[in-house]
Amino acid sequence: MCDALVIYGGLERVLIEKVNWLVEHCNCEICLLTVNQGNHPICFPLHSDVLYFDLDIRFYQQYNQPFWRRISMNCRLHRLFRERLASKIKELSPDIIICTRLDYIRDILKIKTTAPLVFESHSSRLASRFEGDGLLRQLHVWCLQLVVRKTQMVVALTNGDADEWRKLTPNVCVIPNIAHLNDSGEYSDCSAKSVIFVGRFTKQKDVDSLLCIWNLVHQRHPDWCLQIYGEYGEQQDALLAKIKKMDANIQVHEPTSNIMEKYKGNSILLLTSRYEPFGLVIPEAMSCGLPVVAFDCPYGPVEIITDNVDGLLIKKRNIEAFAKKVCQLIENEPLRIKIGKAAIASSQRYKANIIMPKWKLFFEKIVGMSE
Repeated sequence: MCDALVIYGGLERVLIEKVNWLVEHCNCEICLLTVNQGNHPICFPLHSDVLYFDLDIRFYQQYNQPFWRRISMNCRLHRLFRERLASKIKELSPDIIICTRLDYIRDILKIKTTAPLVFESHSSRLASRFEGDGLLRQLHVWCLQLVVRKTQMVVALTNGDADEWRKLTPNVCVIPNIAHLNDSGEYSDCSAKSVIFVGRFTKQKDVDSLLCIWNLVHQRHPDWCLQIYGEYGEQQDALLAKIKKMDANIQVHEPTSNIMEKYKGNSILLLTSRYEPFGLVIPEAMSCGLPVVAFDCPYGPVEIITDNVDGLLIKKRNIEAFAKKVCQLIENEPLRIKIGKAAIASSQRYKANIIMPKWKLFFEKIVGMSE
């Protein structure tokens, strides 16, 4: 169960690819529930054998209301959510319930069912702290997280994040994301004088640091271009205005469904995130033959990249060190090619046929524990 399948994002693509794989390769029935889909079409192709239902709660409607009405509307919507979900659970009699949204765990636990509940975390447990949220927001998130102790299992994407969840419950395991990998047999030759950044214009992705880094790189290599494929985020307007003033050979593009071709047309991927629950763009770009330069942020990059082998990791968010490594790759084409080739091989760890059997074994274990 997830919030909605509207945005062409990493979570949405991974979730759909996983359920598609399960119905194609396992003798099991999969039902996918969304909560707030409404009339929006599903963003990625869904296998015809996947049962799909939208509970049509539309929690977002409450935010159009004045604060004093929002509280009562929130209560009504949660009650409606529990009623519709309970009805669907009674109809389907699932063996396992998997939820990808922390906010819904408390409501699910109030529904009478013998099916074990699994929380699949697609965000960092400490995301609110990493974002610098106020104490009240952090306290609210912490209270939501406490309920995971009543679930059968928490599935984290990285070992680092799993360690954080284990501070609340011992019932934690790690299953990395599957990644949408380049299977064309064609790769970047790392000859283009162009580097790429793919991400949202948000505080998490820290495009401000990216621009500081590129300003240093541009001073040494003005003939190189930074290609930004940015998705909407709360910092978009301010960042676009800043980029326009920089005059540093930066091109900004709309998000594209053809991102693999864009990777293959560049020579390096940059990732400047403050934190990454996983970081899908890393194995995506690696599978296209790109060396990746990334801050060693919690917790994704360090678990995907082997420093100086299939990518470069920058410690302590050191902007000067980051720019220096980018320049090193720019000035050394054989090194770019060598790391890029290693990256292709390394990225194959995240193929569906490698990761999804782990889910199959996980399901068998959880069902066995509940019997």
